[in-house]
Amino acid sequence: MNRKTCFQWLSAGLLALASWTAQAHGSKVGDIRIDHPYATPTRPGMGTGAVYFRSLRNTGKVEDRLVSANTPVAARVELHRMQMQGEVIRMAAVPTVALPAGVTVPMKHGSHDGHHLMLFDLKAPLKDGDRFPLTLTFEKAGTVQVQVWVQTPRPGSGAAHQHP
Repeated sequence: MNRKTCFQWLSAGLLALASWTAQAHGSKVGDIRIDHPYATPTRPGMGTGAVYFRSLRNTGKVEDRLVSANTPVAARVELHRMQMQGEVIRMAAVPTVALPAGVTVPMKHGSHDGHHLMLFDLKAPLKDGDRFPLTLTFEKAGTVQVQVWVQTPRPGSGAAHQHP
């Protein structure tokens, strides 16, 4: 294999790795694995937004809890639960999100029964392609900062969670 061919293969491999990393970003703290934190874009003038995760996984043998979150892009972050009650979707702030031992907890947008993080008093609209830091605090695992990617939901993946 000549030098040019080796360079081309190496370049293609690095590009593929960068692409995979961009699609599969995540973090960990203690036994908690945080997979793909993301937010959906917001309209100009909208004061609220939402953060989701492909999943939070507790790989440990003891239950943990997500107890709080904060970010410089919003004045306040609340843990929320959505739940279907008959034909109505109810949403309410919750004090914690339980992460049972050995369980993966999805926190995806478009879900009518699950958790997400609400951002209140956004300092600027969330725009597709932006990234921002979010600090998560777990009862046992501790605190970790993750990068949240703002992205438009894929067609068919459920409606984006928006508030007036």
